[in-house]
Amino acid sequence: MASTAQHRLAYGLLSPTLVLMILSGVIPFALVVYFSLHDTFAGEHYIWVGTTWYEQVLGSTEFHAALLRSLGFSILALAIQLPLGIYIALKLPVQGLLSKLYIIIFAIPLLMPVIVVGYIWKFLVLPKIGLLSEFVALLGWNYDLNDPVVVWITLILMNTWHWTSLVVLLCFAGLRTIPDAYYQAAAIDGAGRWAIFRHIQLPKLRLVLLIAGLLRFMDSFIIYTEAYVLARGGPGVSTNFLSLELIQTATIQFDLGEGGAMAVIYATIVVVVAWLFFSRIIPSQSMKSQEDT
Repeated sequence: MASTAQHRLAYGLLSPTLVLMILSGVIPFALVVYFSLHDTFAGEHYIWVGTTWYEQVLGSTEFHAALLRSLGFSILALAIQLPLGIYIALKLPVQGLLSKLYIIIFAIPLLMPVIVVGYIWKFLVLPKIGLLSEFVALLGWNYDLNDPVVVWITLILMNTWHWTSLVVLLCFAGLRTIPDAYYQAAAIDGAGRWAIFRHIQLPKLRLVLLIAGLLRFMDSFIIYTEAYVLARGGPGVSTNFLSLELIQTATIQFDLGEGGAMAVIYATIVVVVAWLFFSRIIPSQSMKSQEDT
């Protein structure tokens, strides 16, 4: 009886969240799926077209190019931010006032809205008045935002400045959970810094790095605001990521069928990648629990 009452209480406490998720997530997504299977005229009459829009999107060279740009940006962001976050976390003081100060400093970028970050970096690279563009000019280089390579470098720098702190804080917390006995045993064996990192710290950070990788991939893969504020998808289509392509199709061209199909494919990619990460995270968590016991 007590167990049944506890279950009812748990479901009762969860019900507002479930209702909110259904209203804000499930129902809108169901409408998107409906749009992807129909053609519409003036948003009033809907005609069943089946998988026509999916075939059109999957066969579109623009979609393929936007998808490759999004995947490339995510992979590049992970390749920079994960090693950099680990390195900084290893260099942070473990305790004391300075440690707390560093944590506060690294948390500041995470608190900034993405649109604010986009405009901050937009101002930094403005010709003649931007601090970053003028610094580069002093070195004898031309900071030209009409160059796709320069825009990509700027976006990567912006994203790294904004989100590497997340990796740093996660890794710092993970390092703090390693018992001192591990380091004492390594010192007795005469292990160097690299051996300690390779055999003690890195294995213990495996779960943390999987979570950090999942969060960073998801955020970088759906990047929109920063890229739009900085370059509007340009120069040309060099930063026209999948998110910008979706917005262009669904809200500017008002092509609900093609936009709906693109959104469903986009969401499917995100869910599949999340599932792949979770399939690695759950065994790692079980293994960690067994080691702790």
